[in-house]
Amino acid sequence: MTELAQRVTTPVHLVARVSDGLLGLADGRSAAPGPGHGLVPVGTLPALYPEWLGERTFGQAHGVRFPYVAGEMARGISTVSLVAAMARADMLAFFGAAGLRPAEVERAVHELRTGLADRRNWGVNLIHTPGDASLEEQVADRLLGAGVPCVSASAFMELTPAVVRCAATGLRQDRAGRIVRPTALFAKVSRPELAQAFMSPAPAALLRHLVEHGRLTEYEAGLATRVPVAEDITVEADSGGHTDRRPLAALLPAVVCLRDELAARQRLARPVRVGAAGGLGDPAAVAAAFALGAAYVVTGSVNQMSVEAGVCGAAKAMLAEADIADTAMAPAADMFEMGAQVQVLRRGTLFAGRAARLERVYRGYPSLDAVPAAERRALEREVLGASVDAVWAWTYEYWTRRDPAEAARAEADPKHRMALVFRWYLGQSNRWAVTGDPHRRADYQLWCGPAAGAFNRWSAGSFLAEPGHRTVVQIALNLLRGAAVVTRAHQLRTCGVALPPRAFRFRPRRLR
Repeated sequence: MTELAQRVTTPVHLVARVSDGLLGLADGRSAAPGPGHGLVPVGTLPALYPEWLGERTFGQAHGVRFPYVAGEMARGISTVSLVAAMARADMLAFFGAAGLRPAEVERAVHELRTGLADRRNWGVNLIHTPGDASLEEQVADRLLGAGVPCVSASAFMELTPAVVRCAATGLRQDRAGRIVRPTALFAKVSRPELAQAFMSPAPAALLRHLVEHGRLTEYEAGLATRVPVAEDITVEADSGGHTDRRPLAALLPAVVCLRDELAARQRLARPVRVGAAGGLGDPAAVAAAFALGAAYVVTGSVNQMSVEAGVCGAAKAMLAEADIADTAMAPAADMFEMGAQVQVLRRGTLFAGRAARLERVYRGYPSLDAVPAAERRALEREVLGASVDAVWAWTYEYWTRRDPAEAARAEADPKHRMALVFRWYLGQSNRWAVTGDPHRRADYQLWCGPAAGAFNRWSAGSFLAEPGHRTVVQIALNLLRGAAVVTRAHQLRTCGVALPPRAFRFRPRRLR
């Protein structure tokens, strides 16, 4: 019975035994057995394909076969090769532009645009940079200038001119009067109020500001009042990196309900799809996300272990050892002074503890000079790996080149200078994990959620346990096929079929 239940791409008959009414299964590729076999046909479940798990309009809108996205991982960890592999497999992926210089983003975009020709199933990340609005604008300029088909907006706390410009630039009407948008904007959210902002038209004041500054035309701004800012809202639960660690089972239904309320009230020209991200490391979790109403799913932590991911081999080996509880929260480099945190790998690295130590010192003293000499020496020896003066010299040189105003502010404000020195460590720790600096292995910052541990438990002993077999496409196909198996098993159980526990378990295998 387990084999029939897991053969999801063929129909299956439900049959009842005449003697006692016990339900069982029969192969749906032929007629259902009848009374001559001591059975009575009860019904038939049609074939179930992984492609059908989410919202069908997702595939139509983005030219993909599967309702599955490989999400952006910052500093190019979601590499050009990862994005290209997913696009060629008829799925969607986002290049991780966060933390990269605009010129680096531009080079990656050019490579993707050249390699993927006319494909539209790929995109690039636009991350909110509250401390440097000009950087956000520069990245938006490059994405729009290159005609990037999809943009994923992440870590936003409010709508900004840059993200609205990505949503509204190029809006036009076709001959049937339908609004056409050249850039599909995805928005990652973890709070209903932010979801509402992205699921509504852009504020009139913000559109007016963009028109007055020549960033949008009157025509584009007018059409923008009739469509939501983003048509794909990704509800991000307990994920790696920036996360509010919300439970998906509570957050996703709330946003789906909010979407329906807004749709009834606003009567917009375009519908909004709601996807799920965070904690999706095995088929059961993916199936649960679709059962909660997700139009599509977004994975992150599991893809950091893929062949194509842009972290070193040692970092991938550390991630492959992770269990569900092997994560911790640590201060975020980009929003350190605001107190923002990221979820990172705890096992095999001392980064989380060392970063927390820096944060405690920052909160406890007004300046580096106020830190007791013994504590300062301990930080230099045990955390920074260099003298405070040396780190400040490197930091000052960097900010003098990138943003002289920031360097001048730090010279005038000792508290801000301390923040920049500590942010040097927080920023470098991820670069060391990318480049594979063997001397700083204990300091690797690896953004990681519980999904990595779930994936390791599920894939243990299978071909996906081998690092060389963990391609981003095989990870995706196995998670989707497994989710279809779990979904079919739940359908049968709901019908009254007593399935053995193994019917709910899908073992990874090579798929196409």
